[in-house]
Amino acid sequence: MLRGCTIPPEFITVAQTGSTNDDVLGLARAGTPEGVWLRAESQSGGKGRSGRTWISPPGNLYASTLVRLQSADPPAPSLALVAAVALHETVSAYAPSVELMLKWPNDLLSNGAKLAGILLEREQQVVVVGIGLNLAHYPEAVDRPATSLAARGAGSLAPQAVLVDLADCFKRWLQRWRGEGLGPVRARWLEKAHPIGTALSVRSGERVAEGLFDGLDSMGALRLRHPDGAIEVIPAGDVFLL
Repeated sequence: MLRGCTIPPEFITVAQTGSTNDDVLGLARAGTPEGVWLRAESQSGGKGRSGRTWISPPGNLYASTLVRLQSADPPAPSLALVAAVALHETVSAYAPSVELMLKWPNDLLSNGAKLAGILLEREQQVVVVGIGLNLAHYPEAVDRPATSLAARGAGSLAPQAVLVDLADCFKRWLQRWRGEGLGPVRARWLEKAHPIGTALSVRSGERVAEGLFDGLDSMGALRLRHPDGAIEVIPAGDVFLL
């Protein structure tokens, strides 16, 4: 960790683009191997989950990589957990005094405010993993609290340097995901996430369910415990902490 900014050859940096996820998907279609990272200094069409816009001014980290799925890999959606634990580990090293917590399925929070998000997009046997991390700025006109590492007192951080360490961390967790299965990734995610028993509201399409967080199932889906004790397994949705 914290190796500085020695740029590996598989890193691509552009000043501005529409979406790093779209660009990496294009690279995947052209046959680019797994492991490439593309970072943009700013995006004009940054994407969040469920069609949301990811506001992307210069100074933050916007980057995407690709994973080429293999036959024995764990479920593709669980790559969100791989990215999350790598992101948490990297940010913790740069800002050890900042309170951090993972929120299912794809957010890194600090004191309840969104610090980073993860977006997976799949096309056939390719999964593009996009990460947006608020280093210097955060949006204010959004539907949930947001923050940045600068606002939390972490000082000025260079996006490229953070990405070099994040990519290294992601590679190590990806190797464990492939070699040991989802178990170690799931365990680390639970260690860094909101605790069992946290009250949650989960929106899946038009349906909203409330209950208590009961961990993750063996595939990485959310377990929600209803007031009557019944457990509902939710493979996808938007989670709000109550």
